[in-house]
Amino acid sequence: MSLIKKISLHFFCITICLISFNTFSQKTTLKGTVYDELGNTIPYAAVGIPKKQKGTATNDDGVFSLELSAEDLQDSLQVSSIGFKTYKIKVQNYLDKKIKKIVLIENVVTLATITLEKPKSYVKKALKKLKKNTLSTKHQSNLLYRRSSVENGKTRFMVEHFLNVLDYGPSDTRFDEIGIAESRKSADYRFAFKKQPVHAVHIMGQINPLRQRIYESDYNWERIDDTSYDGEDVLVLRGIKKNQKRNKQKNWIKFYVGMDTYKIYKIDVSRYASAKAGLKATYIYKKNRDNKLVLSYHNREARFITPISEQKRKLLKLKNKNIVSSYRHEAIVLDIENNKKKINIKNTVYDKKDIGDYNVKYNPEFWKNISLPPATKFYKRSVKELESIYGVSLEEQFKAVNK
Repeated sequence: MSLIKKISLHFFCITICLISFNTFSQKTTLKGTVYDELGNTIPYAAVGIPKKQKGTATNDDGVFSLELSAEDLQDSLQVSSIGFKTYKIKVQNYLDKKIKKIVLIENVVTLATITLEKPKSYVKKALKKLKKNTLSTKHQSNLLYRRSSVENGKTRFMVEHFLNVLDYGPSDTRFDEIGIAESRKSADYRFAFKKQPVHAVHIMGQINPLRQRIYESDYNWERIDDTSYDGEDVLVLRGIKKNQKRNKQKNWIKFYVGMDTYKIYKIDVSRYASAKAGLKATYIYKKNRDNKLVLSYHNREARFITPISEQKRKLLKLKNKNIVSSYRHEAIVLDIENNKKKINIKNTVYDKKDIGDYNVKYNPEFWKNISLPPATKFYKRSVKELESIYGVSLEEQFKAVNK
């Protein structure tokens, strides 16, 4: 073979390799909205490719955004939500659709004629099978965590952390380790400055009924609804805490339990210390490629009474000695790594201090390039209120405050 032919062949091979590399490294962002048959959007639906552990959840407007690679285009996209039949479509076929709209069909469940176990029995078995039904081996959850500090009805400070969380699943009482990989804060316009004693993600774990090691016998259980998830009939079971003082607000938890597998797909929590102070929280789990449940989304709002000094009351023209404040929290799990060799916790947190008091170097390029989920109503509201206080965009606040 002549030298010219060898050189030509060499460059041809390099070109083919580069084309192949670019094809498979190219990213594609799937966007769309999930609706029911009546045209209502469906919040917190699981969207993804379970066998590859790639997925996300719709926001509270039913909108999703999912970044995939070219090698995922022939895989099946799966959309699941409690109360609806699971929807499947090839990724490439979805991309070819002109209207990026997914409609889920309601899965009508009628269990009235079926002899069921007592509600307490389902809860007992669900808790007993918790370790079997959830991802309970060592893994890393990479999640976006947001907390807004609300004082006197308005957001006055917000912090966002991209966290690496080392975990063994909800059958364990706590997270093993957390790292703040990236961070950014808004300008701070608080006047009450209430602090939490640990990072807020630890509290997310501490108040999860599955991690509290609750006893089903401490609650009076009742079946309040029937629904479905991914082809399985699901019972909605509410437990009201026993021996509560007589008041209008009751402390309760609600489990969405699969009839066949006893998997807990969703949890709602409601606690009240008084008419003005209390907590409401939601945990949503989805299946991974091994059919184990992993946390997908969490939100909560904790309301409390905060005393204000006389000096601040005069300065802010407030009439009451106390104001109603709250923390609005949101955690969105972006991906999970269960390959022990790839687990990497960055900037491990050992201090016990408020989420807003951690100082991590601000990396604007990270926040610019990361594929974030669509903004939720929670986030939009916080942004709007923060921008109205300062008269400048949140992005400009990030640049000015974070160093």
